[in-house]
Amino acid sequence: MRAMEKAFLALAVPVLLSGCGGAAERAPHPPTASAGDKKHQLEAAKADCMKQKGFKYVAFVSKQEWPLQDDKRNSGDYSAMRKFREKYGFGVFAMHVYPKEMGNPAVKPDNPEINPNWEIQSSLSKTQMSAYRKASDACTVTAVKQVLGLDVKSDMDYYAQMSKASTRAIESTLNSDPQLVELASAMATCLKGKGYSISDTTPKAMSETGSKQFIDQEDRLGRAQRDDIPDVPPPVKEGEIPMRYAPTLTPEEARPYLSKEIKAALDDLECGKDFYAAYLPKELVIQKQIDEQFGM
Repeated sequence: MRAMEKAFLALAVPVLLSGCGGAAERAPHPPTASAGDKKHQLEAAKADCMKQKGFKYVAFVSKQEWPLQDDKRNSGDYSAMRKFREKYGFGVFAMHVYPKEMGNPAVKPDNPEINPNWEIQSSLSKTQMSAYRKASDACTVTAVKQVLGLDVKSDMDYYAQMSKASTRAIESTLNSDPQLVELASAMATCLKGKGYSISDTTPKAMSETGSKQFIDQEDRLGRAQRDDIPDVPPPVKEGEIPMRYAPTLTPEEARPYLSKEIKAALDDLECGKDFYAAYLPKELVIQKQIDEQFGM
């Protein structure tokens, strides 16, 4: 997903399902030059604010891209999408079966790009960490206002607003596109004929219906492994980012899940090849606009 870096850790992580066309499968596209500049400006402004509050913070912008970045697949090319899905499905349980290939952050890469702020925070006591996070939220508010002219309440609110803006833009444009509505309906009819349950046939819903069921399944497994969170996620309020909990799985444990996911992903593609070819390029244009607006 593009609005936030993927984080399939055993910790709670925000996962945006809006504007994804298969949240885990879709790789983040490289930011435009202006969006990249804004990201650097945001980090510099936050670092300056943290310094004024007495905290050390290093302006850091990751240079890494998702390992399996493929512009052709992101644009709805059938052959590229099929090649990916034959091995990785939607890209959900493949994170556990092929952790290095998929860039699973829970697996240390050969040449890791380390965010220096992680080490800074790891040395803080519980009390210091609480103060640090409070300062971080305040400085995000300051930096976002200064660089982007946007009003946010915290780090999480910044991402939540970005998610909401993406969803709103897609729903107001792509969901009312006559061509996409027709193609999404045909895709839904095809999938129902293969035995899949489809409740929402809008273009946005059809772009993520396949991956969502496996993201939800992964979340259920993650929740079952922990005793400090509810087994059933609470309802997500408007504008909030759903919290997902990735399980700890060996490649062998995850492979049966991936096998089912691959079958579903290929069925989804066969029914939706015309839909994706029309939908994904339009979605990409919208997402680049959102990235520009929010400095991603």
